[in-house]
Amino acid sequence: TKAVVDGRVIDTYKARNLWKDIAEAAWICGDPGLQFDSTIQDWNVVPNTGRINATNPCSEFVFLDDTACNLLSLNLMKFQTEDGKVDIDRLRRAVDICFTGQEIIVSNASYPTPAIGKNSEALRPLGLGYANLGALLMSMGLAYDSDEGRRFAGAITAIMTGRAFAQSARMAQVKGPFSEYAKNREPMLRVMEKHRQAAHQLPTSPESAEVVDAARETWDDAVKLGRQHGYRNAQATVLAPTGTIGLMMDCDTTGIEPDLALVKYKKLVGGGLLKIVNGTVPAALRKLGYDSKEVKDIVEYIDENDTIEGAPLLQEEHLKVFDCAFKPVKGMRSIAPMGHVRMMAAVQPFISGSMSKTVNLPTEATIEEIQQTYMESWKLGLKCIAIYRDGCKRSQPLSTSLKDKKQKVAETAGPDYRAVRRRLSDERKSITHKFDIQGHEGYLTVGMFEDGQPGELFVTMAKEGSTISGLMDAFATQTSYALQFGVPLKFMVDKFSHMRFEPSGFTKNKEIPIAKSIVDYIFRWMASHFLPVEDQDEAGVIRRDAPAPAPAPVATTTTPQSELKVIATPANGIQKIAFINTDAPACPDCGAITVRSGSCYKCLNCGATTGCS
Repeated sequence: TKAVVDGRVIDTYKARNLWKDIAEAAWICGDPGLQFDSTIQDWNVVPNTGRINATNPCSEFVFLDDTACNLLSLNLMKFQTEDGKVDIDRLRRAVDICFTGQEIIVSNASYPTPAIGKNSEALRPLGLGYANLGALLMSMGLAYDSDEGRRFAGAITAIMTGRAFAQSARMAQVKGPFSEYAKNREPMLRVMEKHRQAAHQLPTSPESAEVVDAARETWDDAVKLGRQHGYRNAQATVLAPTGTIGLMMDCDTTGIEPDLALVKYKKLVGGGLLKIVNGTVPAALRKLGYDSKEVKDIVEYIDENDTIEGAPLLQEEHLKVFDCAFKPVKGMRSIAPMGHVRMMAAVQPFISGSMSKTVNLPTEATIEEIQQTYMESWKLGLKCIAIYRDGCKRSQPLSTSLKDKKQKVAETAGPDYRAVRRRLSDERKSITHKFDIQGHEGYLTVGMFEDGQPGELFVTMAKEGSTISGLMDAFATQTSYALQFGVPLKFMVDKFSHMRFEPSGFTKNKEIPIAKSIVDYIFRWMASHFLPVEDQDEAGVIRRDAPAPAPAPVATTTTPQSELKVIATPANGIQKIAFINTDAPACPDCGAITVRSGSCYKCLNCGATTGCS
C-alpha cells in the first residue's frame, strides 16, 4: 500500500495472501466485488482526460469520476418476429431514436453537483441497454449456458452498441463531437477498433449467420463514421439491472440475467395469488418442434410440479434450454456459476461500460471455487465481477470485539434521556372489533387517550388454547406499553404489518380482505382507524371511500389459459420461491421475500427494489 499524498510505500503484502483474503471475505458475506483495473483502463476511451477509478454500486457505469449517464433499456422480446427471429432493422431504428433522445436529455438535465454537470456536458456519456435477454434466448430454443446462446447474445449486443456509436457519429457531424474528443481522438478510435475486431471475431453458424453478419456490418459503419466525424458521446451503452423498469415493460427476465424460475407468483389486489408459468415456455417448446398437445401437457406438468424436470415427452437434450438461475424446489438443474461468467464475457467486448450482474454460487461453494471464478472472469476479459454465495449473509462474523464495542459506546454516549410514560385516565373510551381470519375468531379492544389516539391494546382469541392466548396477551401488553411510552403507531405498523405466519388467509373485513397473520391484521386494522389516509395506503388497507379504479382495457394475449392459476393461500408463494435466496430480505413495501437483481434486491410481487433501476 502507498500513501495517497506522496506515494510512499506504507506496507508490503504477498499477493497470494491478499487473493485468498478477498475470496474468504466473498465466501463469508458476498463482498468485495472485484474491478480489474488493467482491463478497465485498456478500454478507457478518454485516458488523456482522466483515469477510471471506480464504478457505480451496480458496476454497470464504468467511467471517470464526477460523471453521470442517463439509462434507457430496450425490451428485446419486442423485436422478435412471428418466426422467432429478431427484426434487426427494427432494432437499429429503435436504437437510433432512443439514443438521440438520451443525447437531447444531457444538456437539459439537472445534476447534483457542478462538477458532475460540467463533466457530463463535456463527455456526454450515455447508458443505452436492454432487458429480457434470457426470455429471448429461451423463446428461440437456445440455452443460456450454451455456445449458440452466447454467440447470439454477443451479436445482438454488438448491433446495439455499434449502431449507437454510428448514430453518435452522425450527431457529431451535425452538432460536433464531445468537447474532450480532440484530446482523446486516437485512444478512442483505438477502442472503437477493438470493438470492431471483436465483432469480426464472433464465431458464426447457420443459425446465427444473419445476426453475426449484421453485427460486423454495424461496427464497420460505426468506425468509418467515427473516423470521419468523431463521436458526440464518450460512452454509449451499459447493461443495467432493470429491476423496476423491467416489471413495467412486462419483461420475464431483467437485464442480462436468465430467468429466476419457470414458475412465479403474483399477489392479487383483492387477496390470493396468481400462479404464472413463464410465458416464454410455450414459445420455446414450439420452436423445439413440439406440437400443440405436447406443449399443453408439458405446461400443465410445470404448473402442477413447479419444474419441467420429468415432464412427459420432453427430450433430455432440451432440458438445458429451460435451466434457470436457481434450482426449483422439486428439481435439480440450474445454470452453473461459470455459465453466468461466460455469458458476461460474451457481451463484454460490445459494451461501453459494463453490466450489473451477480454470479450466484450455491451454499456449499468453497473458497477455492470463488478464487477460480474470480481468476477465470479476469482471464475472459470482464471489467468487474460480483459473487454471491447463497446464505452467506447469515454467517457474517462480528468485526468488533465486545471490549471495543463497550469502549466506543462509552466514548460516544450523550446525555441520559429517559422516556416518560403517558398513562390513560381511569375512565376512557375504547373500540372493540371482532375479526375472523380463515375461521380463527378473536376480539380487539383499543383504549384511547383523551385526544382519540390509541393508548392500550387487548387481544382475546375465541377458541385458541392457553399458549396462543398467553402469547397474544403478552404481545398486547407490550404494544400498550410502547404506545404509552411514545412509540409512534406508524412505526409499529411499518414493522409489524405483513408479517407472515399461521393462521393466515381470508377475512370478513373488506378493508383487509386477506391477512398474512394475526399480528398483520391487528396493525393494519389499527392503521385503518388511527392513521392518515396516505399511511393506510402504504400499509395496504383498502379504503371504503377510495374511488373505484377505471376498468382496464380489454387486451388480447397469446398466453394459454392453462398457464394461469389462482391460488387462495398466500403462504404458497413464499414456500415456492424461498429457495431463491434463503437470506434475502423482505420487501420494505409489501413484505414479500425479495430476490437478487445485480448487486441489489428486487421484489417480484410489487416491483420495489433496494436501489437498482
